[in-house]
Amino acid sequence: MIIVMRSRSLRSSHPIRRILPLFLLAACATAAAVAADHEPPPAKDATSYPAVDVHAKEQVAIAAVPFDTPEQCKIFQVDYLKYDFLPIRIIVTNQGDRPISLNDARIYFVDAAGDRIQAAEPEDVERRLTPPNGRNTGIPVGPVHLHLKKKDSDNKIEGDFDHFEYAAIAVEPHTTRAGFLFYDMKGLGDNPLHGASLVLRELRNADGQELFFFQIPFDRYLAASKR
Repeated sequence: MIIVMRSRSLRSSHPIRRILPLFLLAACATAAAVAADHEPPPAKDATSYPAVDVHAKEQVAIAAVPFDTPEQCKIFQVDYLKYDFLPIRIIVTNQGDRPISLNDARIYFVDAAGDRIQAAEPEDVERRLTPPNGRNTGIPVGPVHLHLKKKDSDNKIEGDFDHFEYAAIAVEPHTTRAGFLFYDMKGLGDNPLHGASLVLRELRNADGQELFFFQIPFDRYLAASKR
């Protein structure tokens, strides 16, 4: 199953509300509060960013802003760049008079070779941060295994995804919505943005009709950044 538009409301076609013990809820609230200490700059109209695709007829503009420097990534609790994950901020502006839906959206990072990369899940990042021999390990004591507590970084990752991830399944008329998706850049070289693009498919208008796909070249971002 290919679902690249990941948010709490889009994890499955039939979301299940989880009932957690109070101490888990408190832990999640703490992680979210930590993430909220730093925020990205307020999102402007998508047309004001260099890496943007504007559909004038459909009255929709979508921009992509890679957070590819340590300074930009200070808003997160985890150093994603260190582990080859690239946060990309997606800004969607609906310039029309009717809402658009991203409920079925597919958002891919397409590298210079044309290979599509899906947005990462928190578990993907956790696997990268935690060595195989340190994940879910236990200390054998007779017939009973004492399992080690998960590292604190797991909560930080979940907190970042909960707080920053793109979550708007609808964009109202004359409204801009923004959020992040995280992509695995491992093995793509020193400049994975060169020749790459972000591709969005299966966005729909208020009548359920699919919009023409969006393709946002990152070379425009690199040229504006002079990199």
